[in-house]
Amino acid sequence: MEEFEYYEVLGITRNAQGDEIKQAYRKMAMQYHPDRNEGSKEAEEKFKQVNEAYQVLSNPEQRAIYDRYGKQGLQGHGGGRGGDGFGDIFSDLGSIFDSVFGTGFGKKQKKNKYSPDLAMEIELSFHESLFGAKKEFNIDYKKMCKACKGSGAKDGKLKVCEQCKGHGQVFIQQGFLRFAQTCPTCNGSGETASESCANCAGKGFEAAKEKVNVDLPAGIDSGMQIRIHQKGNEIDGQRGDLYLVAKVQEDEHFVRHGQDLYLELPLFFSIVPLGTTLKVPSPYKELELKIPAFVKDKQQFVFQGEGVKEPHSSQKGNLIVQIKITYPTKINDEQRELLQKLNDSFGQEANNENNLKSLVDRIKSWFS
Repeated sequence: MEEFEYYEVLGITRNAQGDEIKQAYRKMAMQYHPDRNEGSKEAEEKFKQVNEAYQVLSNPEQRAIYDRYGKQGLQGHGGGRGGDGFGDIFSDLGSIFDSVFGTGFGKKQKKNKYSPDLAMEIELSFHESLFGAKKEFNIDYKKMCKACKGSGAKDGKLKVCEQCKGHGQVFIQQGFLRFAQTCPTCNGSGETASESCANCAGKGFEAAKEKVNVDLPAGIDSGMQIRIHQKGNEIDGQRGDLYLVAKVQEDEHFVRHGQDLYLELPLFFSIVPLGTTLKVPSPYKELELKIPAFVKDKQQFVFQGEGVKEPHSSQKGNLIVQIKITYPTKINDEQRELLQKLNDSFGQEANNENNLKSLVDRIKSWFS
């Protein structure tokens, strides 16, 4: 475990007293609390250090031992239990987070049984992703149960949660440190149903359906989201938002990367030494590509502005044409004879046996 110094963690001097220690603790606890640094392991560790430092320095007896002998002196002396006690620590945090988050830290707060927002995947063809489309589809959303007003309890009657005793949070002890987390039984509300609502089976909502129409912009890609206002779940008469997550089907010929399109163009081997001009299909029009003699396999040619439109602007990516040199899988006798004549016409340049012997002799010289 990382070593740290209590005074340094709280940012105070060794002469600091009562209110100064508490003020420093409040400041540091607010800065590093996990609710304000979600997913940060570093902040979580700092928060633990801040709590440990305050618990020791707020207790005159523990502080005296620490000042004289350090952390090792606290072992076996109930080290870490602050004189103000855990109740005071969490009371301090409560007043801090009331102002920061608007709800009482360590106090019960109303929790909805489901999110007002709704997300669903929508599948598009490659053509629809390039040019946009008008789509109509059905959605299943949640509508708050009127019988229990979303509580999941018969006639809306609730009782104090037995696990958290109505606080909305439970506490976990780790050594001499104690931490609060949302009660898993009541989800922080501090209340549970005395009896489940018969209308919604205690879920707090009823299933509803609706038909939705949406205009999808040109250029949308897999993973992109389209937000439709007030088409999500309903809570207290208000609808949340619907988020459509696009899933685009692959195309047989084009490969998309961002706003660029890639097209593999087959080129028969016999035309490579000659060069040629070919018609190239793009999604929007036919293009002309002049291929130079002795083009390389996988060589690329770029057509500016012939790629995919950016959904929120008029800009387009590029079309990149990549050459793929192809060869016959079989030849007839006449073709064999013609190829042999062509090969012989190149003389020594086409004599693979002599070229290979020269290479072998050169490599042998490395070891002589």
